Amino acid sequence: MLRKPLLLAAGSHTCRRIVEQTPMTRVMVDRFVAGADLAEALPAIEEVTEDRYVTLDFLGEDTVDLARAEATVRAYEEVLAALGEAGLSARAEVSVKLSAVGQFLDRDGEKIALDHARRIARAAQAVGTTMTLDMEDHTTTDSTLGILRELRQDFPFVGAVLQAYLRRTEADCRDLSGAGSRVRLCKGAYDEPESVAYRDKHEVDKAYVRALRILMEGKGYPMVASHDPRLVAIAGELAAACGRSEDGYEHQMLYGIRDAEQVRLAAEGKRVRVYVPYGTEWYGYYMRRLAERPANVLFLARSLVTRN
Repeated sequence: MLRKPLLLAAGSHTCRRIVEQTPMTRVMVDRFVAGADLAEALPAIEEVTEDRYVTLDFLGEDTVDLARAEATVRAYEEVLAALGEAGLSARAEVSVKLSAVGQFLDRDGEKIALDHARRIARAAQAVGTTMTLDMEDHTTTDSTLGILRELRQDFPFVGAVLQAYLRRTEADCRDLSGAGSRVRLCKGAYDEPESVAYRDKHEVDKAYVRALRILMEGKGYPMVASHDPRLVAIAGELAAACGRSEDGYEHQMLYGIRDAEQVRLAAEGKRVRVYVPYGTEWYGYYMRRLAERPANVLFLARSLVTRN
């Protein structure tokens, strides 16, 4: 019941102002966000990469200002250079939202986003790591996959994200299951209409398994983005049935969620990658995490009541 209101709140400027001005909110944000800048995030990255892998997200989305989009690109170039200098590039990559690097700009948004993504991919290549294009709401899917195809001509290591709750995703999995392709499969974190997405949790879970089977049976590299213990177990069973070794796929989980399970899987020899966001533009990301885990809303509600 809380998921839809929380996702609506993620796009509300009024809610954003209230949440950002609530002092106790920072305690919850620190659980999900590694730091306000690279200097704060690096210790968390170093700790995680001791036994797991990392994908870094410089927070920001829905950018409609060219200067801000260019600043985001420079931030990615900075973090990639830092990973190389710290000797972490073998265990850490970056995740990029195209809307943060110009996709929504009024003039030539897709071209600008592609050019900016190329710069980030070039910086990743220079230090020997990879990048993954994050997926946003369904209205951006065709644009994002089109930019992916262009990028992969020069940077075949660039990965994609597909969202299992979209009705189109099984077909997209087939298109992206070829050799060299890297696909992160998640359930989906946006409030999508029933015309394009499954709304029932059980239906989403079934769609996830169908899509994951396609990826596991393909020749690419599946990235299983789920905290659901049942789906984690099914992923292992599908990988074994398809003859995949432990390094033939990976599990992905979010920073601050099910840390003990991440450590357990890594200790068993599974490849586990942690999605680590950092930066000051945390609001949209934070509200989507609350929507996924409504138990955290009680903490936020208490903070708001205390403030008021």
